Amino acid sequence: QVQLVESGGGLVQPGGSLRLSCAASGLTFSSYWMYWVRQAPGRELEWVSRINMRGDSTYYVESVKGRFTISRDNDKKTLYLQTNSVKAYDTAVYFCSVLIPPSRFFGQGTQVTVFS
Repeated sequence: QVQLVESGGGLVQPGGSLRLSCAASGLTFSSYWMYWVRQAPGRELEWVSRINMRGDSTYYVESVKGRFTISRDNDKKTLYLQTNSVKAYDTAVYFCSVLIPPSRFFGQGTQVTVFS
């Protein structure tokens, strides 16, 4: 079955960086758009970024543009999110996700906490 396993979260100071990873299995990884979403306490789920199958088309929510970079390695079946210049607002659980119709799959998430 489809499995998505995120890693790389942790504690980081404002202005710092983290690289999140999502290891995928149980799917033909290179055939699907991949997504990063985040959930912060008291806030709605936010779709942070997405990347197409080849990795040459990306989208970012306005709040992370210029700071976050999504990428993928299809050979390693891994999705990445490089988070730079983090802010307190970026504190959240970050999930990777894939839509394989009719189902959408999420990993278990990785916590990112920005503290000063």
